[in-house]
Amino acid sequence: MDSTASNQSVDARDRDDEGRARNARPRDGLGRPLPYGADGVPRQPEGVVRAPEDTVAEAQRLLDAGQPFHAHEVFEDAWKSGPDEERELWRGMAQLAVGLTHAARGNVTGGARLLRRGAGAVTEWAAPGGGRERPYGMDLGSVAEWAGQLARDVEAGHPVDAAARAPRLRG
Repeated sequence: MDSTASNQSVDARDRDDEGRARNARPRDGLGRPLPYGADGVPRQPEGVVRAPEDTVAEAQRLLDAGQPFHAHEVFEDAWKSGPDEERELWRGMAQLAVGLTHAARGNVTGGARLLRRGAGAVTEWAAPGGGRERPYGMDLGSVAEWAGQLARDVEAGHPVDAAARAPRLRG
């Protein structure tokens, strides 16, 4: 292939203002790409710095709407922009949302694995005696129980409706 053809294929890619590759294809509520021109759900803007309470509220809204993939992006923003001592909390919450995403897509192995990994992360972060069991009003014990039960249900072959099985973050 000549260099002109190579440059054309690179230039045709979706890029952000800094030249990083982006995928502008619309997505469904579970984050699956749809064909260009299809109606998708609004994408979550990346890199939004929110107050932790706003992170929890926005993620819950998206989870309730059956959009766990988009909720994971909200948690990921908190993970990347929050204080170092909270990174594992938000990373665990992002893993839980991605676990629900995979479970709803029918990915039994990936869904169950991420649900358990996220539950372990939030349980460890909220270890008894640390006074961190209910950060920003979230009931991490209940969230971890939800994740464990959902992982068992997924492995038992039960289909998952993301909105119907959304966790109650604040218990």
